[in-house]
Amino acid sequence: MVNKVILVGNLGQDPEVRRLENGVAVARLSIATTERYKDRNGMAQSRTEWHSVVVWRQLAEVAEKYLRKGKQIYIEGKLTHRKWQDKDGNNRYTTEVVADNFQMLGKRDDIMGGVSAPAFPGAAAKPATPATTTPTAPAATPTTPQPDAVEDDLPF
Repeated sequence: MVNKVILVGNLGQDPEVRRLENGVAVARLSIATTERYKDRNGMAQSRTEWHSVVVWRQLAEVAEKYLRKGKQIYIEGKLTHRKWQDKDGNNRYTTEVVADNFQMLGKRDDIMGGVSAPAFPGAAAKPATPATTTPTAPAATPTTPQPDAVEDDLPF
C-alpha cells in the first residue's frame, strides 16, 4: 500500500506554529495549488485548490524560521483524515497532509536571504559558509571525438 502526496504550490499565509507541553513543535501550513487549462472554447481557465499541511518537530522549526506567505514550496507527505468535535459538540472531519519533507523553491536569495536550505528532513538550516556548503562537481567540458574512435567499436 502507498499513501504518498506531492504538492508544489504557494503558501497562503505564514506558518502557524505552536509547541506541545513536551516542547515538540507543530506547524500548520496552507498551500495553494493551481491547475491551468483551456476549456472547450479554447479560453484559459484556472482552478485553485487549498491544502492543509501539518509539519512536526525540526521541520516545523525550519518552517517557522524560513517559510513566509506567498513563497513557493515542494512538499512530500501522506494524506490523513481526522475526526474531531467543535465547541458545540458537532463531529467535524479534516483531511490534511502530514509532511515528511519539504523544499523551498525559487532563487536562494528570494527563499531565505542568503541562508542555505536544509538538505534533508529535520535538518537545521545554517548560514551558508565554506564549512557548511558542499563542493559541486566541475562543469562538464565537451569532448571532441578521437579520430581513431569508430562508433562500431562501442561495446553496446
